[in-house]
Amino acid sequence: MATVNQAAAEFLTSHRIAVTGVSRTSHGHGSNLVYKRLRDRGYEVFAVNPNADQVEGDRCYPDLRSIPGGVEAVVIGTRPERAEATKRDCRYLGITHVWMHRLNGPGSVAAAATEYGRQHGITVIDGGCPLMFGRTADPGPQDRPPRVHPHPPRAQACLNGALHRATRTLGLTGHGRRVGTVRGPA
Repeated sequence: MATVNQAAAEFLTSHRIAVTGVSRTSHGHGSNLVYKRLRDRGYEVFAVNPNADQVEGDRCYPDLRSIPGGVEAVVIGTRPERAEATKRDCRYLGITHVWMHRLNGPGSVAAAATEYGRQHGITVIDGGCPLMFGRTADPGPQDRPPRVHPHPPRAQACLNGALHRATRTLGLTGHGRRVGTVRGPA
């Protein structure tokens, strides 16, 4: 098993990433914030929403199977009850890295989806936000002037709590936190 930081770093080495749950109206939608930040940081990102043709000025795909050339990783930003169906699509398509986004409340995390993914060799990060890690994170305060975090004010106040809840849910503590990921049967 990998630590949270290791799993996040591995996820963010993927170049082609799909983000599900992006909205046609971006204000206050976590998926849109994740989508834009990944795009702005040089990732090849694909918006997924079956009810939109275009999101954030880019083409939007109805599902993961419609993305030409496929993707290496997926950020799930939909309601939790949609997460397991997305994991099934990931398994079918051979996608092995999935991040279920959560800032507050259940977010996109569903226990059944987490278990399904892990049972089928998918590395699952179930909680937190990819914008808190690696090159997607804001530089430290010593590297930049103060600025507003990309998340809406209510979500901004929940970022630290979200990571804490995600690790607590997994029963993890300390700096060597472990992410409950497996790469298939041992």
